[in-house]
Amino acid sequence: MTKAAQDNRVCLIVEDNFIDQENIRRILERSFGNIKIVVASTLADARDLVKQHKIALILLDNNLPDGKGANYALELHENPRLAHVPIVMISDWPSPFMFDKAQSAGVIHIVNKSDFGARHIHSAFAHMAGRQAGMSGPQPAQLHSA
Repeated sequence: MTKAAQDNRVCLIVEDNFIDQENIRRILERSFGNIKIVVASTLADARDLVKQHKIALILLDNNLPDGKGANYALELHENPRLAHVPIVMISDWPSPFMFDKAQSAGVIHIVNKSDFGARHIHSAFAHMAGRQAGMSGPQPAQLHSA
């Protein structure tokens, strides 16, 4: 990815808990200082932000005030303009139902919040780069926990 492309990347964090938002933001800023970060606390806000920005990565909680992140991932997957955007789900309680929906939506990783780190973001960007080059990356919806 060129320097100009890196400078134009926008990461959308969809998380309703302020402390979790800040933890995710710190991980992004430490490892990806040149990425713009936008934050949504609800799915409605997330829908507005994807209209306003060219999103390169979505970090998505599952339990949000106005719905489930896994359902939103399916919605994004069905939208031709957004289906290519890599999604990493970060959740305290990944359930089998969430996992199945996330896998159907092509979510790259499902990660417990306590285990989330820069490696998951690197992997999502590598997956996206591989997809753009016609190569396969990590299998979708890998559950990562300690």
